[in-house]
Amino acid sequence: MNISSLKEQAKKLKAHTLTVYFAARDPDMPILVRLLAIMVAAYALSPIDLIPDFIPVIGYLDDLIIIPIGLALVIRFTPPKVMESAQLKAAQAAEKPVSYSAAVFCLIIWVIILYFFMRWLFLAYNT
Repeated sequence: MNISSLKEQAKKLKAHTLTVYFAARDPDMPILVRLLAIMVAAYALSPIDLIPDFIPVIGYLDDLIIIPIGLALVIRFTPPKVMESAQLKAAQAAEKPVSYSAAVFCLIIWVIILYFFMRWLFLAYNT
């Protein structure tokens, strides 16, 4: 596998994740499939993993197994009408520009959290 094929696979995974996200928001989606779709999309889009990525091999293994299996299950059990609508919405969302202001906002929140964590850690060791 070369870098370009990995990038293509990553784009497909992102597109499927967006599709599942929009499918979960559709009112015609069965409730159990909706819950599974929400969990899969949240896990795929979340920066928090069950197993951290810095652990060799196993860190990426959960991403390579859990997300594709969850996406496949959601896609399999989603009604075709809902899936078509979600794919259209995902394609439209993928064409929109990236929100740098939202990224800066998230970064500021993470810096604030890190500051308070480091402050707490410093106070815990100095008492």
